[in-house]
Amino acid sequence: MTQDDVRKTTEALAARALDLPELAHARSVAAYVAVGSEPGTLALLDALRARGVRVLLPVLLPDNDLDWGVYDGEGSLARVQHGGGRMTLLEPVGERLGPDAVTGADVVLLPGLAVDARGMRLGRGGGSYDRVLARLERAGADPALVVLLYDSEVVERVPEEEHDRPVHAVVTPSGVRRFV
Repeated sequence: MTQDDVRKTTEALAARALDLPELAHARSVAAYVAVGSEPGTLALLDALRARGVRVLLPVLLPDNDLDWGVYDGEGSLARVQHGGGRMTLLEPVGERLGPDAVTGADVVLLPGLAVDARGMRLGRGGGSYDRVLARLERAGADPALVVLLYDSEVVERVPEEEHDRPVHAVVTPSGVRRFV
């Protein structure tokens, strides 16, 4: 995709996501900063902040679990290299809230490579968000689980393991598809 295509896709995705009732009423959203070829998320994060939503962003720990920090605008992010420099993420600077901070979120925006017709999400294989989902379940927390993807990443079926859980919705530039 050209840079213009990426920009238009990012804007469309943010607009679709902001129309979700779950996000319209959210006080706290756990999200992420897109990396690589993932659909951009900064426009959405900034729009949520402008609404007064507390936006939590992950901090990757050495064991691939996630800690959380508050997003206070693009200037509150630092480039952090992980895996011996193989992966660079934008992570929030400032106070760490602990891995359990995600349990207070009204909505959790999950990254993914694909979502299938059943709402099953295919991640990158590191298990970070599998831990998040397990933590939510153990805590009895039930936030809306939403994946942000390109239209072509909504597929018929993805591989599934016993611990995998379906998401509630996938948002693409062309629309929203709900599950569960």
